Amino acid sequence: MHYQVLIIGSGFSGICLGIKLLEAGITQFKILEKADDLGGTWRENTYPGAECDVPSALYSYSFEHNADWNYKWSGQEQILKYQKDTAHKYGLDDFFEFSRTVEKMNFDESAGLWSVETAQGQTYKAQHVVSAVGQLHVPNTPRIKGSFDGVTFHSARWNHNFDVKGKRIAVVGNAASALQFIPEIAKSAADVYVLQRSPNWVLPKVDRPYAKWEQWLSDKVPAVTKLYRFSLWLRGEGAMFLAIRGNRFMQWVLRLWNQSYMKKSIASPELRAKLTPDYPVGAKRILFSDHYYQAIARDNVHLITDRLDSLYANGITLVSDNADSQQQIEVDAIIYGTGFVTNPFLSEIEVRGRKDQLLAEHWKGGAHAYLGLSTHGFPNLHFMYGPNTNLGHNSIIIMIEAQAKAITKLVKLERVEIDAGVEKAFNDEMQDRLANLAFSTVEDSWYLVEGRVTNNWAGRTTEYRRRVNKLDIGLYRT
Repeated sequence: MHYQVLIIGSGFSGICLGIKLLEAGITQFKILEKADDLGGTWRENTYPGAECDVPSALYSYSFEHNADWNYKWSGQEQILKYQKDTAHKYGLDDFFEFSRTVEKMNFDESAGLWSVETAQGQTYKAQHVVSAVGQLHVPNTPRIKGSFDGVTFHSARWNHNFDVKGKRIAVVGNAASALQFIPEIAKSAADVYVLQRSPNWVLPKVDRPYAKWEQWLSDKVPAVTKLYRFSLWLRGEGAMFLAIRGNRFMQWVLRLWNQSYMKKSIASPELRAKLTPDYPVGAKRILFSDHYYQAIARDNVHLITDRLDSLYANGITLVSDNADSQQQIEVDAIIYGTGFVTNPFLSEIEVRGRKDQLLAEHWKGGAHAYLGLSTHGFPNLHFMYGPNTNLGHNSIIIMIEAQAKAITKLVKLERVEIDAGVEKAFNDEMQDRLANLAFSTVEDSWYLVEGRVTNNWAGRTTEYRRRVNKLDIGLYRT
């Protein structure tokens, strides 16, 4: 049996698209998931302190209101529950196939079908395939010379059997994930050595639990939460996006906010200097935490700016910037908070389109796709959260909903392939615009590949929704 649509991935993107397909009357589809349950990044990341860095009211579907959020910024467990509840409510239970690790995808030009092979031995045939694997699911574990005899793991593969109490722990990395688990492990670890490659702009969440009356009001008068959601969205479209565009006033405001917050949390001027970035706000992901700076200021937490050179049996070896001195630190465990492999896209799947062309070769030098949805040479292959659709200023759920709507329209057609000239013109436009944004001002960022910003959108979410909602099928070969 072949399907009209195969969706790969069961996170927010896959769930949203499945719902939109059902609403459009499309039932010949399956959602393939490599794990034994749905959830994507919120199933994978179970480290202590895991929570969203976008307020819950905005990091949720616009069509599925939830009055039960415990906190303004929800934790991993409640977000995963929201995903499961939503999938069940909208009737997706029978459309998931779990423990299906997609390894190969080939387009049969004569049949007009994709052949999708899994590591477990299944082969699926589908008219359309949608990648909903996201950008943040393959752990990025750096290769470091030497060997260590203690415990090591990546934050996305947290070892819950390891007790941090009384242990000496080296944390490699200090970005989004590390920023959340460092305050948690610092409470009971003997020593935490935070290895910082470069500092991040960190702003306070000002998080708090919702009062019972607020949850009651949200349930009885959903318009209140919708208004709050709108205000959060507006803040992102306004202040945050202006900062990314390099607006001097907003850069000054956000820097002032960061420095004020840091001074309240950290007494040492030397430590504050080490934690202050030398690049514009928004050039890298802006981080939010109410606890990170306070944790760094603890007596048992040590911020290290020397470079990690190698591992040895009992710990780590550091070298100074000018390599004129070395230091060895004994530790019991090394935890990698080094993020994810965001490039190349679809790195774990061998994808072959027309004329047996490899997607990895097609995207050599950086991924590209028209509106992040489609790339030439790969008919009937669509992307959720694809190239140049990540955001640095707002909620990705907004983009996901727009993409699901557009792809639902595309999969109704027998065959669609974006015109090469249209795709090139779009990507040239994106790179020209992105060159003037903060994203392009730093080199060591997961947003970039060979100097090109391949992950992020160049405008506001309003522009993206407008362009995707007005998607012109005439730009595709059908």
